[in-house]
Amino acid sequence: MLTLGYKASAEQFGSRELLEFSVLAQEVGFDAVVVSDHFQPWKHTGGHAPYAFAWLGAVGERAETVQLGTSVVAPTFRYNPAIVAQAMATLASLFPGRVFLGVGTGESMNEVPATGMEWPGFKERFGRLREAIELIQRLWTEERVSYQGQYYTTVNATIYERPPEHIPLLVAASGPTAAKLAGRVSDGLIVTSGKGMELYRDNLLPAFVEAAQKAGRDPNALTRMIEVKVSYDHDRKRAMEDTRNWAALALSSEEKTGVEDPVEMERLASQLATERAATRWIVSDNPEDQIARIQPYIDLGFNYLVFHSPTEDQERFLRLYGAEILPRLRELA
Repeated sequence: MLTLGYKASAEQFGSRELLEFSVLAQEVGFDAVVVSDHFQPWKHTGGHAPYAFAWLGAVGERAETVQLGTSVVAPTFRYNPAIVAQAMATLASLFPGRVFLGVGTGESMNEVPATGMEWPGFKERFGRLREAIELIQRLWTEERVSYQGQYYTTVNATIYERPPEHIPLLVAASGPTAAKLAGRVSDGLIVTSGKGMELYRDNLLPAFVEAAQKAGRDPNALTRMIEVKVSYDHDRKRAMEDTRNWAALALSSEEKTGVEDPVEMERLASQLATERAATRWIVSDNPEDQIARIQPYIDLGFNYLVFHSPTEDQERFLRLYGAEILPRLRELA
């Protein structure tokens, strides 16, 4: 089964506007609405950063059938894992069978400004994530949880708004270490597109599958989510120009390291040519080309595709995609 989701671009649009786009996404045929949890956006001018958990509650009331989830939240610095467990349990009680939690190790631009902390290396970030996942899953399933980890501690903690059923927890991975964690302890993997097929084919997916098998789990029963960055419009020039709204994604890790200020991130991104800004996106102006460039991800085994468009005209994108792309993808599946 192939699930097709809409990435609600919370860094680009205000809460109310984004809510209307999400309702429209359900109307045109998307199966899910997925939102990231940023404390600060990728750019200062015109940037937005709504609180994901509160916003998902509003979407759940307005869009009554789509799945709802985060892609992703870091339950490790701004948030105590117990608070994330409580927030998701509340959403699950409000919208049974419709919510999932996507988690990751976090980004300095979200965690440092809100805490004043010194951003730690990957070892600590990963250790915190591993503990957070264990603690969240226990709080969802056990009545009184006393937990003593290296980073987190609880004493007889109870989530009183108990989840009525299992909440899927997915782990975001950009390397094999996190992919193995996803295969070993979670309900699935989250990755983003545009980083070269060899990364997914030769690195992330094999690590995910191997870890699941070693843990005695069936990897085929787990979710393989990919956030597919698409800029689709019948006007190709317009589709290219739209990618400039998210030019920061084309910055290398070296260029972004240590940048926690959206003003500085915006300045760095503004220096990129449109051709480079577009490198992270599937840019096309006809359905056949769009499908042909998405299909390799399906062939690799990804079964949950979340589409993120950079355009300011999200209504136009949603109606085009709902009419021209989603039906073709479902025929493929």
